[in-house]
Amino acid sequence: MSAVTILAKNGANKRLDKFLSEYLKESSRTIVKKMISDGMVYVDGEKAKPSLILKGTEKISYTILDREKKLKNIEPEDIDLEILFEDDAIIAINKSAGITVHPGAGQRNGTLVNGLVSHFKKLSNLNGDLRPGIVHRLDKDTSGVIIIAKSNDVHSNLSEQFEKRSVSKEYFAIVWGKYESDEGEIHSSIARSKKDPTSYIVDPNGKEAFTGYTSKPLGIYNSEVIFKPKTGRTHQIRVHTSSLGNPIFGDEKYGGGINKSKGFIPEVSKKLNASMNQLGRHALHARKIIFNHPINKKSIAISAKIPNEINELRTQITNLNA
Repeated sequence: MSAVTILAKNGANKRLDKFLSEYLKESSRTIVKKMISDGMVYVDGEKAKPSLILKGTEKISYTILDREKKLKNIEPEDIDLEILFEDDAIIAINKSAGITVHPGAGQRNGTLVNGLVSHFKKLSNLNGDLRPGIVHRLDKDTSGVIIIAKSNDVHSNLSEQFEKRSVSKEYFAIVWGKYESDEGEIHSSIARSKKDPTSYIVDPNGKEAFTGYTSKPLGIYNSEVIFKPKTGRTHQIRVHTSSLGNPIFGDEKYGGGINKSKGFIPEVSKKLNASMNQLGRHALHARKIIFNHPINKKSIAISAKIPNEINELRTQITNLNA
């Protein structure tokens, strides 16, 4: 890592994140906000909030991860993409499970972004050099609808819709066990785990998160659930359902992996493990997204059918007897 200190000249009456994103022209405001939130920015020797209003006399120290510098150029790759919708403003992709959205530490190639820059000449750069077109994300092993912006104006409009929670999202999942009620809402704040920075936990001191759900039994040992998250925290659905004791089937990170089947009789455990191995991912799919089109302002709904491997899992679990 490398630390840089600058003076906040011309920054009077500006927010810290706005000033720094103007200074760091190659980094978007979203990335700058993350730098600040992650404690990589100090103002006069103290950590600050993105919303801090500057006087113009402060000393600002910031750190940029070296990996961000090394990965500026995205290598185009001819990756097969299932395009659900495309016009002059947006692209909707049905992301396959197992593909990471954008390059990062340890992974330069084989991401959705590598495929996007190969297939499309025009993509927004509002979210930085490593994330052309990327307005929101899906976890690597989560399949389903993801929206891509072709221009910065479109990107900005979509980001505002996400920020104002006016975007409706629907996910399909298979979880372990049964919910206490057929429908409800999980309202638990979420924070990054101090033990594992790649994981998140329910924490009253974290950021508020809301996930609506409807559930019905699937066989004897599992349930199928429709999740409608109202906020967009990282790993939100996975953390929320795991906190109820009903982790996503196949989700090793949040307690839904092989160890979850150990409490059953050997014959059942063997069948559940076989289904999990055949699935090869966690059983979570972004099925639908509804938003206002950035250009014509009309409501648009885009859906992605449930993948074959999840439908096969549904059949196996439904037919599994004690």
